[in-house]
Amino acid sequence: MEKIKLLLVDDHAVIRSGLRMLLEAQDDMTIVGEADSGRTALEKVRELRPDVVLMDIKMADMNGITATETIKEEFPDIAVLALTMYEDDQYFFEMLKAGASGYIPKRAAPDELVSAIRIVHQGDVFLYPSLATRLVQDYLKRVESGEQLIHDDLTPREREVLELIAEGMTNAEIAQELVISTKTVDRHRENIMRKLDLHSGIALVKYAIKIGLIELED
Repeated sequence: MEKIKLLLVDDHAVIRSGLRMLLEAQDDMTIVGEADSGRTALEKVRELRPDVVLMDIKMADMNGITATETIKEEFPDIAVLALTMYEDDQYFFEMLKAGASGYIPKRAAPDELVSAIRIVHQGDVFLYPSLATRLVQDYLKRVESGEQLIHDDLTPREREVLELIAEGMTNAEIAQELVISTKTVDRHRENIMRKLDLHSGIALVKYAIKIGLIELED
């Protein structure tokens, strides 16, 4: 099996070291390089052509948003996953607009990070539970108000998962509640977002603008 090639971008060496230990323990992942700034990340991407870039946001020299935008312009097939301490909707959508495929806080559990990498590598968008909760809660409110939003092809299990996402549960908590594996929850979550037309970065940005999470620039 061909391994997922990862580039770690963070201005703290200790964090990069911890990530390397975690991710190199995965059978399907390998670290091809590290960078401590956005500008160095661009050089490494051009040299190493990774499959997925784990990108911090606040860095000296060039921030992660600008670096992501440039990477996606030059290499649209390379997935960028934001890994940051900032849990802010605005940062999330700025990264999506720049071309990132997901956003995960540094406080996330190791298995959530591993899952996120696999999801973005497959071409999907990763929604961290806290953000997914906000989107789904708004979606359900619109349904309750009479808007015809939910697709009829959601399965009963997917509807269960949708409700638990709206309650703010993590994938692990949903798995425990429904007595299924976290991988199964991942699959349900991906299916739900696709059926609700929230499966791409562009769709998420459009939806966030629609419900007022972010504003259009003049």
